Amino acid sequence: MLFSATTPEQKRVALRQMLAGPRIVRFPGAYTPLSTKLIQEQGFDGVYISGAVLANELGFPDIGLTSLAEVVQRAGQIARVTDLPAIVDADTGFGEPMNVARTVQELENAGLAGCHIEDQFNPKRCGHLDGKSVVGLDTAVQRIRAAAEARRDPEFLIMARTDIRGVEGLTAATERAKALVDAGADAVFPEAMADLSEFEAMRAAVDVPILANMTEFGKSQLFTAAQLEEAGVNMIIYPVTLMRSALGAMERVLSTIREDGTQEAAVPDMLTRARLYELVDYNGYNQFDAGVFDFEVPGLHR
Repeated sequence: MLFSATTPEQKRVALRQMLAGPRIVRFPGAYTPLSTKLIQEQGFDGVYISGAVLANELGFPDIGLTSLAEVVQRAGQIARVTDLPAIVDADTGFGEPMNVARTVQELENAGLAGCHIEDQFNPKRCGHLDGKSVVGLDTAVQRIRAAAEARRDPEFLIMARTDIRGVEGLTAATERAKALVDAGADAVFPEAMADLSEFEAMRAAVDVPILANMTEFGKSQLFTAAQLEEAGVNMIIYPVTLMRSALGAMERVLSTIREDGTQEAAVPDMLTRARLYELVDYNGYNQFDAGVFDFEVPGLHR
């Protein structure tokens, strides 16, 4: 009730244990705090919070327009309602190394289990678009070193994302990943890998967990968890899947209302009132204080 009963520190330890385990873990991207409850109910391992989704939710493209405060607030709202560890996209760290340090500490305070910081220039681009530019190795290393040195909880996961594959090729990506691990990265996010062999090459290059971004309409084929596990990947994220699904449904029902003059035809596809109340644990709040829920819910068991 209210917030998760699991502390941020416990979630960070759980994340570390997952990544050290024998199986691949899957982190769907949370669309809202409420969608996080669906992710947990379905038995997934954790929650991913996409920078692109946070920007798009504000009506912006994913080009670095969101602020640290906006990301921390929304990420914290999502992380606090789930027992699962949540990791967040911290873009380029919101500035120079001192800004990166502050970013990490603010995310720790907000209850996140970890974050990833990338090596693009600001303003950045979506990792699956062409025309990206990456910073030099020294700057990329400084960002990760600042993040690793700034954290106060040693279990907070610092993941280095590199976008250099799409700019200079696979060899450059594996070499940069090695340097970022040496700088203190606990895990590596190699963006826009072309095929499974490239994940295998990254696995051979570093001895820390690696992440696969299975985003729709991107550079990578949508490989199965079994395929990626065989290639040595430790974690999969599905960053924009829930938002795309939700917006697609919204668009369809709005068309129905416009054309039919009523939403009646779309009602069977909607989440029922009873199911919504179940997700927000209305009954649990009632047991705590009968004054907040003292009425009958029509069709409660539908």
